Amino acid sequence: MKHAMIVMTALAVLAGTAQLASAADGKAVYDKSCASCHNKGLMGSPKLGDKAKWEPLIKAGQPAMEESVVKGKGKMKPKAGNDALSADDIKASVEYMIKQAQ
Repeated sequence: MKHAMIVMTALAVLAGTAQLASAADGKAVYDKSCASCHNKGLMGSPKLGDKAKWEPLIKAGQPAMEESVVKGKGKMKPKAGNDALSADDIKASVEYMIKQAQ
């Protein structure tokens, strides 16, 4: 019985670690898929950290911002041109950009 409890505890810890490891890293997603335009404000994109440019987007709400990434906006292609981005990746990168503008 004691051995079974140890095994179950170990499995629970490993499962929790796997969930944390799979959580999207907003900065990493940003650096890979968003920075090339948003660092310089290319093609009309708001520069990372530009509070005035991000304010109306933030007021529209995070779900609207995520939808813009999924569908594309202006000259930005859907999913910023990276079809491999998951919904979690998009959410994490949008959260990261919002934090930089606050």
